[in-house]
Amino acid sequence: MTGGPNLCATQLISAAELADSLDRPDWRIIDCRFDLAQPDAGEAAYRDGHIPGALYAHLEHDLSAPITNDSGRHPLPDPARLRETFSAWGIGAGTQVVCYDAQANAFAARLWWLLRWLGHDCIAVLDGGLRAWTARNYPLDADPPAVAPTPFRGKPRAGMVATTREVAAALGGDRLCLIDARAPERFAGDKEPIDAVAGHIPGARNLPYQSNLDASDCYLPPEALKKMYARVLDGSLPEDCVVMCGSGVTACHSLLALDLAGMGPARLYAGSWSEWIRDPSRPVERRQS
Repeated sequence: MTGGPNLCATQLISAAELADSLDRPDWRIIDCRFDLAQPDAGEAAYRDGHIPGALYAHLEHDLSAPITNDSGRHPLPDPARLRETFSAWGIGAGTQVVCYDAQANAFAARLWWLLRWLGHDCIAVLDGGLRAWTARNYPLDADPPAVAPTPFRGKPRAGMVATTREVAAALGGDRLCLIDARAPERFAGDKEPIDAVAGHIPGARNLPYQSNLDASDCYLPPEALKKMYARVLDGSLPEDCVVMCGSGVTACHSLLALDLAGMGPARLYAGSWSEWIRDPSRPVERRQS
């Protein structure tokens, strides 16, 4: 956690620190559990039991815009709609937000990035996710909390998003460092369980987001993350780094890792692979067999 109990946590928070702060009225806890194969499973799991006081955020309803003919699978929400969502959750200028899920924070990191994108820095991911919470036998609650709406007035920060046009224009140049956070077999094009086309964008470098974690699903120490990402950047500057994945969700996990490593500010390719392949004229690479 960044700072003491009265200061803003901007990256990670431990289960013990969260347990000590459950009764704070200026904190909001958001459950981001989701399953790409069963989109309603996360909300059902939330109703069965969640961290006391937690609200539920649905990846496709709350943290993404509707899919269009040109977009990827999880387009960024419209900022005005996102402000309405955050307001309904009672997130104001001084609110400390903590988010978690049960999939190594692959989805919680999306909310972490979205709040930062709209200028709200007091957002922390529960390190280790729900697994860390239940491992300490902390309580779960099946009742959704009553939350009073609070005006949320954030607006998008410039320089945090890379578009498909920008990525395409930078291909073949010596500045763009494109990191693909998908699993190695998807990056190589050996296996593609989700998207219609297999492979990767030419010149991209593969570092799966799971590499950010230890065996308990907690983030690696900052120095270990820094060494790992320095190898991938291979001399590129962090400000020239763009992170992508299948649809711009798990890439946020790696953006948090870069932040922990002190190697910001990298950008999110929000459309990611699922948007790139919408146009068959865009180049695709696969591993040669």
